[in-house]
Amino acid sequence: MEYVYSALILHSLGKEINEDAIANIIKAAGAEPDVARIKALVSALSEINIDEAIKTAAFAPVAAAPATAASTEEKKEEKKEEKKEEEEEEKREEEAIEGLGALFG
Repeated sequence: MEYVYSALILHSLGKEINEDAIANIIKAAGAEPDVARIKALVSALSEINIDEAIKTAAFAPVAAAPATAASTEEKKEEKKEEKKEEEEEEKREEEAIEGLGALFG
């Protein structure tokens, strides 16, 4: 993640995203930069419009929130159904015990 954050810092400052700049940020944070990761990131970002990616990503969590609420509602309904099934099972067991009592009573 620190490599992506480094690239975002450079982008927000209007600086060129290159291997040396990312390595310098990682070093300044007190970590040892991984040259292979930096090269892969710079290569991947060369084909991406970062501003467009940020705009697209900014709306993704909002779209996911209603799905979470729906799944929570479904879980509540499942729990209610399970509770009803358990109550019905207990009722059947009680009736069976009463039936046996009538045989021996």
